[in-house]
Amino acid sequence: MTRPSTAAVATLGIDIGKNVFHLIGLNKRGAITLRQRLSRRQLEARLTNMPPCLVGMEACVGAHHLGRQLRALGHDVRLMAAKYVRPYSKGQKNDYRDAEAIAEAVQRPTMKFVAIKTVEQLDLQALHRVRERLVSQRTGIINQIRAFLLERGIAVRQGPRPLRSELPLILTMDKLSSRMLHVIEALAADWRRLDERIEALSSEIAALAEDDASCQRLMTVPGIGPIISSATVAAIGMGDLFSKGRDFGAWLGLVPKQMSTGGRPLLGRISKRGNRYLRVLFVQAARVVLRLRPETWERHGLKRWIEAAATRMHHNKLAIALANKLARIAWSVLHHGRDFQMSKLR
Repeated sequence: MTRPSTAAVATLGIDIGKNVFHLIGLNKRGAITLRQRLSRRQLEARLTNMPPCLVGMEACVGAHHLGRQLRALGHDVRLMAAKYVRPYSKGQKNDYRDAEAIAEAVQRPTMKFVAIKTVEQLDLQALHRVRERLVSQRTGIINQIRAFLLERGIAVRQGPRPLRSELPLILTMDKLSSRMLHVIEALAADWRRLDERIEALSSEIAALAEDDASCQRLMTVPGIGPIISSATVAAIGMGDLFSKGRDFGAWLGLVPKQMSTGGRPLLGRISKRGNRYLRVLFVQAARVVLRLRPETWERHGLKRWIEAAATRMHHNKLAIALANKLARIAWSVLHHGRDFQMSKLR
């Protein structure tokens, strides 16, 4: 296929692979003027010599790094969630069709884009993902120890602290065989190693949060500490992609799922869309705030709202509603660059 000059390309869709990239270029009328398959090394050279244009990519692994490179070359780079690109795909699925769908989707004026993350944001996000994996592994080890003990008729109170305190005594009992003693001792050693790694990562995240002005502002919001503040900054930066705090709460999946039809609004459970890790953290923050004394609520300007909501909501719904409120406050603190002020809630 003869390729016309790249000067005719106004919009470029790139389907990202590990080593191979497929490009579809459209002119101003939407006709395909470029159709090419390039390696990673060839892609940078090709786009360096191409006049600046609108470039669309799916927000997947490697997209943020490539997006920063293309922006440095003068291109207008925009990332999109894959689920928003899929409706623009036509016919059978292949790499060129995917690139064409990306080129079509990036031109839509109502398309929702993903902010390109900085290197610092990706580094911070990596710390959180490693910590999340280690916490999950620790939970699995604790559950496995409990299951082994329960099989031998030994029940321990719920929570990691009772198990940690009672485990040395349990290992001296005669209810366990020598083989099972070795198994549980090895699991306990793995538990201790995971505790050390999680503590080291938490300390590193806390140190980074102390040095970041945005994290410091977020930590003025009740219930938000170094983990939540740094995770929020890593996920959304300054929150510029959201026009208001309500949009951030909806992005986190903390709002009811809509099933409205015929002019009749039907609201279900929360949508659970977006960043699951961040949503869980905000719900945990809300539960911590609800366990505080009413005097603390008053100090943060939340007492009147919590007491009014508690009269009409189950405590689980109240926690979700408060998590949504805290997320909206957090967005406002980030977006406007100021500390939390309780007078704003009155």
